[in-house]
Amino acid sequence: MASGEVRGGAPASRETALLDPHRLVEHVDAVVLTGGSAFGLATADGVMRSLEARGRGFATAGGKVPIVPTAAVYDLASSGGVRPGPDEGATAFAAAEAGGSFATGQVGAGTGATVGKWKGADHRVPGGLGSASTRVDDAVVGTLAVVNAIGDVVGDDGRLLAGSTAPQDTPPFPEPLPFVEGEHTTLVVVATDARLTKLECHLLAQTAHHAMSRTLFPSHTRFDGDITFALATGAVDAHLDRLRVAAAGAVIDAIRDAVA
Repeated sequence: MASGEVRGGAPASRETALLDPHRLVEHVDAVVLTGGSAFGLATADGVMRSLEARGRGFATAGGKVPIVPTAAVYDLASSGGVRPGPDEGATAFAAAEAGGSFATGQVGAGTGATVGKWKGADHRVPGGLGSASTRVDDAVVGTLAVVNAIGDVVGDDGRLLAGSTAPQDTPPFPEPLPFVEGEHTTLVVVATDARLTKLECHLLAQTAHHAMSRTLFPSHTRFDGDITFALATGAVDAHLDRLRVAAAGAVIDAIRDAVA
């Protein structure tokens, strides 16, 4: 079961409209986070082919169609123009299917991620891929974040953890504006084994955005393509509101882990 929400002004995404709780499809087969801007959305093609080979997908008269919502960050300038495609998607699918540990930091979709660009792109620092998990009742909540924000990553006390190296009195968003729409973005996935409806998944995705705003400053600008996904496998029961509180903490931890 899955839902999601787009709050950034410049998203690069595919199959996200169907995550709206009013849309027909309730279940997804995978979620892809990628770099390469809109070019990187082709990564999902390799994931779809892998899923199709395993008989997964939404049943149609012409066969099953895997449902794979996908979102990308803009990193073409910092990654040397790398554009992940179907082959990288198939490789990522195989790694995810095999399970086991995975690296965080400037790897995968976080390879070219940077943060702290709101006082000038020359003052940015590395972002990356982060992960965290927690338990609530009998449920587990896992989070994954690709942090390529225009803003800074801050602590609970407002202390700068990773962000702009510009002098403190530097005005934000200097003119001429050294930004292009879509060149930033933070992506978050919240996955749980709790039993949730699609609407409840949507509420969980909203909570992930709230958490994003607590540790990224500024967040959800018109230059960011911030998107959150919420997935529920339906194995155990859990109290929705306690789950949302726990998920918020895990999202914050994942974002901070990306720059640790």
